[in-house]
Amino acid sequence: MRTHMKRTSFLSSWLVVFILVFSQALWAAGGTKWVTSWTGSVQGPYPVGNPSAPPDLSLVFPTPIVGAVDQSFRLIVKPDIWGKEARIRLSNALGTKPVTFDGVFVGLHMASSAVVKGTNHAVKFGGRNSVTVAPGSSVWSDAIALGFVKDPSERLLAGRKLAVSFHIAGESGPMTWHAKALTTSYVTAPHAGAMGHDEGELAFPFATASWYFLDAVDMKAPADTRLVVAFGDSITDGTATTMNGDDRWPDVLSRRLHALYGDKIAVVNAGIGGNQIAGPAEYSPTKPFPGGPAAGQRIERDVLTLSGVSAMIWLEGINDFSKNGNREADVAKAEMKAVVERVRAHHPKMKIYGATVVSALGSTSAAHGFPEQNEKRKSLNEFIRTSGIFDGVIDFDKETLDPQTGGMRAEFVPDNTVGGKGDKLHPNRLGYRTMGISVDTGMLMRP
Repeated sequence: MRTHMKRTSFLSSWLVVFILVFSQALWAAGGTKWVTSWTGSVQGPYPVGNPSAPPDLSLVFPTPIVGAVDQSFRLIVKPDIWGKEARIRLSNALGTKPVTFDGVFVGLHMASSAVVKGTNHAVKFGGRNSVTVAPGSSVWSDAIALGFVKDPSERLLAGRKLAVSFHIAGESGPMTWHAKALTTSYVTAPHAGAMGHDEGELAFPFATASWYFLDAVDMKAPADTRLVVAFGDSITDGTATTMNGDDRWPDVLSRRLHALYGDKIAVVNAGIGGNQIAGPAEYSPTKPFPGGPAAGQRIERDVLTLSGVSAMIWLEGINDFSKNGNREADVAKAEMKAVVERVRAHHPKMKIYGATVVSALGSTSAAHGFPEQNEKRKSLNEFIRTSGIFDGVIDFDKETLDPQTGGMRAEFVPDNTVGGKGDKLHPNRLGYRTMGISVDTGMLMRP
């Protein structure tokens, strides 16, 4: 009897081990996928754009047409979810000459331009230490093992940031960049050489409030992870909120979703300050526009080619009706419909949510705030609410409007980035918080 019991126990133990090993094999074979965990939608060439609180970089990049010269960048970004493996995308989408990147490293950000000791790891591209990216192109790195990520769901990782470092060999030419990072990153002086391996802060003496060349970070995540892309203009990009505070409305939404669903869903920000639905008609390095390429010109790069996208929230239109755009509402509606149709043709299962445009009536910005713009905005909002082209509607207008004045609620106006009275166009931290908590989180989790 005892011998039989021992044999049964032995077989049961081996059965448990077999099931565990088999399950892990299945998980490794098909249980994970790449999911974009951070984005910084590119525009260019530097310095064309709408940065917030930018320092004077005339000593760092003396000649924009020459760009970076034998110097290193350390860009600080916040992944929305973590994984044991990552990869990065370097972009020369709006450059005019090939750019060679080498000395590429990824590590856990500590503070200032320093990296946590022992976390900075070299990045390869097709097994090589360097890569040359042609004008108009981008490249994904090989998978990067993040040794410091023992458990991707560890709560102590939430809010931590990556330091992505790289060196420009020679001259870059006009630089592809994201102007409004609202995050401090770092760069060396020209001719300083490759410094990405250095984990300290002394090698990167200059600060910048923008991101350059880097436009996406992926994490290896469970196959059922969902990704929401917030697509839009400066009110998604975060103008008037706090520097380094991660207080944009997509950030607020992300924290709510993680509190409810853990890491089953991620949110990334594809806003560009000054962006438009329908304009400009043409965008190139030789014919740039401060607001970046029009929505339809950038939708593939900034949404459709990201990894693991399940939904997008589109908030845009006020710039189309500014004095810089000056389009009729019907033009913006038609282009919005055309872009939605493109997205559905490319990603039939992807959900698309329309967000109503907040008021700019009475804005102190010279290009905004006039009554005609407000009437066009109302017309576009009615289209967003009633056209039926979206899978759902998020009514940011309702949440931010002062019904008595027709403008933005007074408590949402004072500027949190540089201080001052605000422009009555961009919500502040409180305004973005209100927007972020107004989104129906359950809607984003529906299949």
